[in-house]
Amino acid sequence: MKRGFYTIMSAQFFSSLADNALFVTAVQLLRSEKAGEWQQAALVPMFALFYVILAPFVGAFADSRPKGQVMLISNFIKVAGCLMMLFGSHPLLSYAIVGLGAAAYSPAKYGILTELLPASQLVKANGWIEGLTIGSIILGVLLGGQLVGSVVSGFLLQIDLPFIDTGIDTAPEAAISVLILVYLLAAWFNTHIPDTGVEMRPMPRRVISLLPDFWTCNMRLWRDKLGQISLAATTLIWGVAGNLRFIVLSWAAAALGYSVTQASALQGVVAIGMAAGAIIASMRMRLEDGPRVITLGIGMGGLIILLIFIDNVWIAAPFLVLLGAIGGFLVVPMNALLQHRGHNLMGAGRSIAVQNFNEQACILALGAAYSLSAGLGVHTFGAITGFGVVVALVMWLIKRWHAGNCVHHRAEVEHLLAIARNDKSHG
Repeated sequence: MKRGFYTIMSAQFFSSLADNALFVTAVQLLRSEKAGEWQQAALVPMFALFYVILAPFVGAFADSRPKGQVMLISNFIKVAGCLMMLFGSHPLLSYAIVGLGAAAYSPAKYGILTELLPASQLVKANGWIEGLTIGSIILGVLLGGQLVGSVVSGFLLQIDLPFIDTGIDTAPEAAISVLILVYLLAAWFNTHIPDTGVEMRPMPRRVISLLPDFWTCNMRLWRDKLGQISLAATTLIWGVAGNLRFIVLSWAAAALGYSVTQASALQGVVAIGMAAGAIIASMRMRLEDGPRVITLGIGMGGLIILLIFIDNVWIAAPFLVLLGAIGGFLVVPMNALLQHRGHNLMGAGRSIAVQNFNEQACILALGAAYSLSAGLGVHTFGAITGFGVVVALVMWLIKRWHAGNCVHHRAEVEHLLAIARNDKSHG
C-alpha cells in the first residue's frame, strides 16, 4: 500500500469509533429522558438526513480540495454536533448535525482510495477500510455501552476541574465529553494525510448548478449495466446495516430484557461477523466477482426474520455473527466494483456522493418505516419480520435484474467485467 494509506485508516478508525459510541450514548440519553421508542429508532434516519439532502454538493466539495482537508473539516462538524447535544439541544437535532459531518466525510474517505491506489488494489483496500470500520463499530458500541454504564460513568462524573463548573452531571453527558476527544484525535490524523497530487475540480460559482450535474451522475450509474446492480445491492446492504444498529438494541430489550450497555455487546457481535466476512471477501474475491454474491443477500433477509424466534443469548451470539458475516462478505466486492465503475464514469468524489445518496436514502426510508411502526404500536418482533421480508424480496429482485442484463445485454456486461478484470493502471 502507498504512503499515507495507513494514516487514512487511522483517521477513519477513530472517527468511526466515536460515531458508533455516540449512537449508543444518544439512545441512552433519550431513554433517560423517557423519550418514546419511535424517537430512539428515529436516530438512524436523522443521521442519514443530510447524506440525502446534501448529496449533490458533498461529492463536488470533496473533489474541490485535498481530501484530507475535507475529512478534517468534517470531524470538526461532528464535534459541533456533540457540543450541541452536550449543552441541551434535542438529541435528534444534534445527531443530525453529526450526520452532516459524516455526509461530508464519506466521499473524501472512499474517494481518496481511488486517487491513491490502482484499481487492482481496490478490493484489498476496501477490505482494509471496511474491516477497520467494522472493528471501530465493535469497539465503538462497546465503548459507548461502557461509557453510559454505571461503573465508567461513575468514575467520569467524579472528575472535577479546579475552578470550572462543567455542568456535566449525567452518564450520557460524561460519555459525550470523552467522545469529543476521540473526534479531535481523528482530526489530528487528518492533518497528516498526504496530498495525492490529483488535480482538483473547483466548485462552480452557482452551487445550485450542481443539482442537474448530480442527477446526471446518478442516472449514469443507474444506467450502467454493472453500476446499477452494484449500486442497488450496496444501497440495500447498507440500508440493512444502518438499521440493524437499532434493531439489535430493540430486539435485545424485547427478547432478552437487556439494557443499552448489555445490548451494545450484541451489536459488537454483529460487527465481528461483518469484519470476518469483509476480510474473507478481500482475500478471496476479485473486482469482477461482485455480482456472484447477490444470492447471499436473500439469505440475509431470511436470517433477520429468524431472529424473532431466538430468546437465548448463547444461540443469538453465533447467529448474529453469521448475519454480520454475510453482510460483510457482500459489501466488499460490491463496494469495490461500484467505486471502479463510478470513478471511470464521473470521478471519485461524485460517484461516492451518488452512492451515499442512494444508500442513505435507503437507510432513511427503512428507518423511518421502522420508527413509524414503533410509533403506531407495532410490536418489535412484527417490525423485524416486516424488515426481513422487504430485504429478502428486494435482493431477489436485484438478482433477477442482473440475470436479465446477462441475457439481454451479455456483450456489454462481459465488456465491463473485462475492464474491471484488466484495469491495473490508475494511481
